[in-house]
Amino acid sequence: MECSALYCIRIGYIVTPHFSHRGELLMTHTSIEKKSAIVTGASRGIGRAVARRLARDGFAVVVNYAGNATKAEEVVAEIESAGGQAIAVQADVANAADVERLFKETIETFGGVNVVVNCAGIMPLSPLAGGDLELFDKVIATNLRGTFLVLAQAARQVSTGGRIIAFSSSVIAKAFPTYGPYIASKAGVEGLVRVLANELHGRDITVNAVAPGPVATELFLTGKTEAQIEQLRKQPPLERLGQPEDISNVVSFLAGPDGSWVNGQILRANGGFA
Repeated sequence: MECSALYCIRIGYIVTPHFSHRGELLMTHTSIEKKSAIVTGASRGIGRAVARRLARDGFAVVVNYAGNATKAEEVVAEIESAGGQAIAVQADVANAADVERLFKETIETFGGVNVVVNCAGIMPLSPLAGGDLELFDKVIATNLRGTFLVLAQAARQVSTGGRIIAFSSSVIAKAFPTYGPYIASKAGVEGLVRVLANELHGRDITVNAVAPGPVATELFLTGKTEAQIEQLRKQPPLERLGQPEDISNVVSFLAGPDGSWVNGQILRANGGFA
């Protein structure tokens, strides 16, 4: 609890001191609205950086994860140790019941949903000639179906003045070999974002996507040789890989008051990569 001569603040309340007619010190508890943010895929990489940044911006954060509870709880602990609020909620974004439960638990815990950031995604690579339908279906299920399900719930549950932020990729512009399933899934995400922005006409809710270039995360680095990574590092004019914090800064802008006039857009945060 933080106190001054005029008031005390504790989590969720303003505690205001005043005196009764007998001179007794009394305290009045007034509720403070705490905005909440759901971040999917928040146990690692860009999602982890986004969760930490939104917590620093004052949001109570729901750290969603698919399978690694330990990593998710680490993010929650980091946020709480810095004075923020967070909970971890397991949910597979490709599973409709899981996504519905994710939103339900958020509302039960924090009273509503103000911001949704769908960071969950996978990026296995395979040439089209290989015809790996199992891999294709897996990528579409997580990246595109998952986005569809999260955006559908967000459209129903996000409060007036809220923000919905999806993730695309700047690799769409490059059409690299073996990226076919991934690019197909992210092209679909961009279409969903623009449609939902129009469907929410009049509700004062923005819908945008962030499209990173190469970012030094486990998702990006896995399966690549040092030579491939070095080649990609040199492609942007800034000659470096992006860092998760470069992307979380963009999400912070879109989720905050300064991003209120940006709607139905794809922000290509890539250092000039594309």
